[in-house]
Amino acid sequence: MLKYPLMRNNFSRDDLNAVIAHLQKDDPILTNGPNCLAFEKEWNQWLGTKQSVFINSGSSANLLSMNILKIMFPNGGEIIVPPLTWVSDISSVLQTGFKPVFADIDKRTLSMDTDQIIKKVTDNTRAVFMTHVQGFNGLTDRLLNFLHDKGIHLIEDVCESHGATHNGKRLGGFGLMSNFSFYYAHHMSTIEGGMVSTDDDQTYETLRMLRSHGMVREASQPSTIELYQTENPELNPKFIFAYPGYNMRNNEIGAILGREQLKRLDVNNEIRTRNNNHFLATINSDVYQTDFKLEGSSNYAFNLILKEKDLTLMDRLMKTLDQHGVEYRRGSAGGGNQLRQPYLRQIVGNEAWKEYPMTEHVHFFGMYIGNFPDLKLNEVDEIVSVINSAVN
Repeated sequence: MLKYPLMRNNFSRDDLNAVIAHLQKDDPILTNGPNCLAFEKEWNQWLGTKQSVFINSGSSANLLSMNILKIMFPNGGEIIVPPLTWVSDISSVLQTGFKPVFADIDKRTLSMDTDQIIKKVTDNTRAVFMTHVQGFNGLTDRLLNFLHDKGIHLIEDVCESHGATHNGKRLGGFGLMSNFSFYYAHHMSTIEGGMVSTDDDQTYETLRMLRSHGMVREASQPSTIELYQTENPELNPKFIFAYPGYNMRNNEIGAILGREQLKRLDVNNEIRTRNNNHFLATINSDVYQTDFKLEGSSNYAFNLILKEKDLTLMDRLMKTLDQHGVEYRRGSAGGGNQLRQPYLRQIVGNEAWKEYPMTEHVHFFGMYIGNFPDLKLNEVDEIVSVINSAVN
């Protein structure tokens, strides 16, 4: 039985009471409605972006953002992506006809290394799809300046890093679009859910239509709707489809949960940061990596990475954690090196993983352990004691 799961008590009684109060109304709206719109506006205020679209998952957010790029670049091109990420960051690139180009990670952030990204840029590069892994800030001023000078779009995956910052500004406000996940185990949850945020008005209009089957009536600006109706007088004005879109709408229950959880997100992130600082200060620094880049981080989970390659120790560590009921995920984000996965091997070849040594090290000698606001410091001490005991 798990004593320390990856997440515990991510929904409060206040969250559930808010949902119950809504359901007790005489005729409650359950599909995408006013709470969804209110959640989007409140999210914009928190994040510092102009527009956001609430959808059914972080993976859908990734797919929508790649569809925007497909509309911008119908002939395709290259998207620079990390090998250490969730599968949907890469599958969304493939599904929209772009070519994924991989850049190895920085061991202090677990996100793509700036030097590696710059080396991979070509005339065919359409965007850099940056995953901010495990709550770390993957951005550098050098990267942002380089992309600006080259006219290359930045897409931010912030699914594991709600509230993390770069130069005091929240991640998710630096690129053309940013993607968030509200899955149960993340910083905040809507059960299942996600958000795409942007400062670009046209991108926002297109995202709204793509989210709902490509329907023009989902656009926010009357001028957009009027233009399509004028150009297509033979069509029912309520059923004009501008794009081959999706049904990725979320619902009122998810939005109510999101609005409630957003109220305490900053406080919860402070607790996560406190826990992570304590964790890194007390694990055996002779054996485990502790020199992560913590400035601006908003910790998602405790990262446990061996400094040196040691399969015997890794095996003993996993057995020790299992024996004491401490849940973990070996390989960190997405299970480690995506280039080893079957869906990619047939595209990149069976040995492409060899070119990414930093990701390979995390794949075999790294893991993460749950950190959450309900976790007390004495519990962190107990987890650390278990971890350190595996060294002897």
